[in-house]
Amino acid sequence: MTTGLQTIIYPVKDLAKAKPLFTALLGVEPYADEPYYVGFKAAGQDVGLDPNGHAKGMTGPVPYWHVTDLEERLAALLEAGAELLQAAQDVGGGRLIASVQDPDGNMVGLLQDPAV
Repeated sequence: MTTGLQTIIYPVKDLAKAKPLFTALLGVEPYADEPYYVGFKAAGQDVGLDPNGHAKGMTGPVPYWHVTDLEERLAALLEAGAELLQAAQDVGGGRLIASVQDPDGNMVGLLQDPAV
């Protein structure tokens, strides 16, 4: 089951240039500011900047569907014809992400937050 689109990750080539642009756009300071990821929370959305995104095959922003069972949703997408791009990975604090590509070449991200 999905709980909706709540996260979008932008691949960026230069965090130093992208960070002030998104700070100005969103009107908030980043909650995470690391060399490998900058994250913002604004208007109920999580907006991330990934300087390694292009190397991972991201050609533009990738929406992440929040799901209650990542492995179950991932299996369902693969059975429906999606191609695995990134297997489930813990990105810290028990947060899991994975990504697939649909038949038209669009990247689809999945995100499962740890149980509270």
